[in-house]
Amino acid sequence: MIGQGEAGFPAKNQFLVIMTAPLNSVVHSFLVDVGMKKTAKAMKKESKDTLLTGVSPTLSDIVTKVGLPKKRSRDSSSSDSSSSDSSSSDSDSDNEEETPKAPAAKKAKADSKDQPAAKRSKTSKKDHGFSASSDANANAYRKKHSMKLDADVDFSPFQTFDVVRQHLPHDLLDIACKGFTAPTPIQAQAWPVMCAERDIIGIAETGSGKTLAFLLPAIARFSRPTKNRGDAPRMLVIAPTRELAMQTADVADKIPLVRSLCVYGGVPKYTQKKALRNGIDLLVATPGRLLDLCTENIVGPDGNMLGDVNFVCLDEADRMLDQGFEQDMRRIMALVGKTPKNGGTRQTALFSATWPESIRKLAREFLDRPVRITIGSDDLTANVRVTQIVEVVEQYEKERKLVPLLAKYHKKQNRILIFALYKKEASRLESFLKSKGYNCCAIHGDKSQEARTSALEGFKNGSVPLLVATDVAARGLDIPNVEYVINVSFPLTIEDYIHRIGRTGRAGKTGVSHTFFTAFDKARSGELQNVLREANMPVPESLMKFGSTVKKKAHSTYGDFGPKADLVGLVAKKSTFSDSDDSDSD
Repeated sequence: MIGQGEAGFPAKNQFLVIMTAPLNSVVHSFLVDVGMKKTAKAMKKESKDTLLTGVSPTLSDIVTKVGLPKKRSRDSSSSDSSSSDSSSSDSDSDNEEETPKAPAAKKAKADSKDQPAAKRSKTSKKDHGFSASSDANANAYRKKHSMKLDADVDFSPFQTFDVVRQHLPHDLLDIACKGFTAPTPIQAQAWPVMCAERDIIGIAETGSGKTLAFLLPAIARFSRPTKNRGDAPRMLVIAPTRELAMQTADVADKIPLVRSLCVYGGVPKYTQKKALRNGIDLLVATPGRLLDLCTENIVGPDGNMLGDVNFVCLDEADRMLDQGFEQDMRRIMALVGKTPKNGGTRQTALFSATWPESIRKLAREFLDRPVRITIGSDDLTANVRVTQIVEVVEQYEKERKLVPLLAKYHKKQNRILIFALYKKEASRLESFLKSKGYNCCAIHGDKSQEARTSALEGFKNGSVPLLVATDVAARGLDIPNVEYVINVSFPLTIEDYIHRIGRTGRAGKTGVSHTFFTAFDKARSGELQNVLREANMPVPESLMKFGSTVKKKAHSTYGDFGPKADLVGLVAKKSTFSDSDDSDSD
């Protein structure tokens, strides 16, 4: 009897032959026809031995003598089958028989070819905790933290630092994670992916610990053991704003194992150029200043400052697109290239608060076989730990109502973040509050970089409890212990509103947001009502009088004049009109 495709065998065209009688000519001819001449020849010899002895061989005897693979369990690793296939093909290369390789073996060999030879052993399932036995535990952890993993391999999260220490240097963890009891969800899931040298997409809110999620594996892999003057950066982090870039650089500065530099506009370039010439490992930059420095041939192979970069992180990528940095990002990634001058391949990370089509297009262009991790929802949603209060007021009442509101919320030194829409409005509010005796400061685009840095530092350390800001502080900044957010002016988009109120209620704490809403903001009334309902917050009757219509978002390129969905696919038809004056015939 011939059983084709028996379970456990690596190829569907190999045969398990169970002989209860001497091999006859029909079976021999069949094996020759399908190209298994070596097997037919060996089994023909076995048939002759049976005729002489009168004893039919057992199944195990045939498997041993003929050389067919023994039956294997279904959970055998594809890497083992791949190695056995390659060894057998090397030893039998002069033979006429060709045994088809299994799809699993082909996939394993294809994956191994994509990695440097020195790194293949480090990316095995065993080394990174991808074992099937941990699936149930991993899925329970992801469900607990509202996490989704979109990957071709089940990367089990590093749920404890005991597991992390098996993959990242101890001295690095002792410095960067001192005082932490366990990795945050984004760190637990991102670290195994980063350690496996895969590109990664992280969709998570600010304050989730994503900075260390991409920094620690990158530093462990790409930090130079010897430091020399003139070393070009090997790691690059691009941030949309100066404040976010400085925040990332502050985290990196606490790690003495790496030389880091933060470059941004608004300050002289000569100090940044001097630091670059002294040699660095990690460069944190805003797009505009980075491109300016790249044109000056400061360091790097062939004058390209980014020619040695092995790791790139696009932080707050959706914010960079909103601010019009898409072309700048393309120019930067072109300077980096896919193959660094120092050898190896580029590893890319992209982090964003949302996952719109514009970010997906960017990821398809810049990342190679990325693993996507989502904490929460792909869509932007309001923090349910924030109590949202919406008060409908007249435009001229806002400043007058702000004073009793502060008297209610501001007690001793608790932090309150006050948002304005425009720079002049923020400056006016700062002067108004100071005239009322409040200790406050402001950050906006008209402030110098030194003033912005000083104001933000004072607010963070609590010496200045009130901060007036434009939307420059709405996203990316991780300011701890903000108890209240007051929106004196409603933002231009509902996304900015969600980011604003997300400055409070962080790290598992609760917070309160109080928003002034006027008739000038009625176009956002429907979207605001939906946000309140999704967070189980009451919707004021005064807000509902503006209606609940949600305006369709404009096309990213054509605005309101873009292609209409109900017109797509329609074909123009030619209309003809009669020359007859007889109206009855129409």
